[in-house]
Amino acid sequence: MPVNILMPALSPTMEKGNLARWLKKEGDAVKAGDVIAEIETDKATMEYESIDDGVLAKIVVPEGTQDVPVNQLIAVLAAEGEDAKAAAASAGKTAPAKEKTPEPAKPAAATPAAAQPSTAPQASAPAAAHGANRVFASPLARRLAKDAGVDVARIQGSGPHGRIIARDVEAAKSGKGLAPSAGATAGTSLSVQAPSDDKIRALFEPGSFDVIPHDNMRKVIARRLIEAKLTIPHFYLTLDCNIGKLLAAREEINAAAPKDKDGKPAYKISVNDFVIKALALALQRVPNANVTWTEGGMLKHKHSDIGVAVSIPGGLITPIVRHAETKSLSVISNEMKDYAGRARAKKLKPEEYQGGSSAVSNLGMYGIKDFAAVINPPHATILAVGVGEERPIVKDGKIEAAWIMSVTLSTDHRAVDGALGAEMLGAFKNLIENPVMMVV
Repeated sequence: MPVNILMPALSPTMEKGNLARWLKKEGDAVKAGDVIAEIETDKATMEYESIDDGVLAKIVVPEGTQDVPVNQLIAVLAAEGEDAKAAAASAGKTAPAKEKTPEPAKPAAATPAAAQPSTAPQASAPAAAHGANRVFASPLARRLAKDAGVDVARIQGSGPHGRIIARDVEAAKSGKGLAPSAGATAGTSLSVQAPSDDKIRALFEPGSFDVIPHDNMRKVIARRLIEAKLTIPHFYLTLDCNIGKLLAAREEINAAAPKDKDGKPAYKISVNDFVIKALALALQRVPNANVTWTEGGMLKHKHSDIGVAVSIPGGLITPIVRHAETKSLSVISNEMKDYAGRARAKKLKPEEYQGGSSAVSNLGMYGIKDFAAVINPPHATILAVGVGEERPIVKDGKIEAAWIMSVTLSTDHRAVDGALGAEMLGAFKNLIENPVMMVV
């Protein structure tokens, strides 16, 4: 039986992708595990592996095609011993004889810049996210749900990245794995309609502007910011930290770093590395703030997995320092350098930037004194860090200069209220002002 190869969901936030390159051509033999294509998401270029043996009978979506929806047919594979021409003729039929859920892909090997197509992938709502615009389900699962009279949007998926597959529909028939219907859930659904493009453009003189199409990363950032601000009640707490001791410790640590034969130090600690470590330890000291809100209950995290916003062309990405509370400053520093480099090359794996329990956004290097960051779901907190600068302070009735850094904690007020957030931010201040406490 022919196998319909569908555009895979390479991450929970992927809705569309770009088919960057086919690594096999029509008529080529394919073994399970062979990389047959490279697919670009908004954050990475991933290798797509076949999960069947056979012959690539027909390529439906040519390489270089942009914005291919998840689950769209992209190729047909003839099974071993099957007529490839007959399999190719089946392309596009609504009821394929065999359906395969794609395996999660791997980051693609580096490709010369000139060979990279100019494409713009899009990611969107999480797979099977109730209340979102798109539900990720296999075609077979959708047919079974329709036949059974089950709303596919209420089914909890157990496939790769939460995709709904046939067994989930079977379980849903008996009431298992079903979320409450929209009318049964508490709260009010919010819907905001922005002005149309035509209405906005009509406000400006024709020819007075150029239209620069959004790439898909910018579309994803816009959508997630709207979701975060509409669905998360933000609460903000700001305080100043005296980082004089931190700067002295940083200078001493970096001066003592061992060097290789070329004189390159083994590490170079930044202020941000101290911030990551201090936030991780603060969440351990105030564990009730190390949480994620869900409608069914609070997720209380055992470890401090800290996301760190990294600016990349066209937007940003937030790689996660896992178990940051257990790692030394030098390990955190080198890990972040690796993440930042691979993030800018779009080589991060999905598990390296998804999840986490809190995050850091640092604009101090741009001279920003203070700001309030938008929470990145599923986090309940995010720490915005401003520039460290000399400011006048009053000490023992006298004015003197001190190195001060302002930080603002944004909290999800459903999960972390004002007093709890203040306690956690106080723990952070104590650690960042006394960095020796980070190593005891």
